[in-house]
Amino acid sequence: QVQLVESGGGLVQPGGSLRLSCTASGLALGAYSIGWFRQAPGKEREGVSCISRSDGSTYYPDSVKGRFTISRDVARNTVSLQMNSLKPEDTAVYYCVAISRIATPQAICLNPAGRTAYWGQGTQVTVSS
Repeated sequence: QVQLVESGGGLVQPGGSLRLSCTASGLALGAYSIGWFRQAPGKEREGVSCISRSDGSTYYPDSVKGRFTISRDVARNTVSLQMNSLKPEDTAVYYCVAISRIATPQAICLNPAGRTAYWGQGTQVTVSS
């Protein structure tokens, strides 16, 4: 049974940092393109960090570029999202997804679809003073 579990969310003050982790069981994350997405109440889902399965290239939208970093630890079968300089507008539920499709990381972030796509249950991030 395939399962993705996100962890590391919580409440942080503006300007603070959080590190989210996505740990997989039942599949090898290194064989998938991985994306971190977020969704705030009343807003559309947004891809915030994606990493390609083929060459490890990454993509970040302008809203998080320079503040978020995605990384993959093949040995631990984990993908992490380091989030720095957090802003109130970063408040959302964050999800990781493993996608079998071979595509650029930007394409993954724009359209997280594939023949196989596994989503985690999400972790809440709240940025507030």
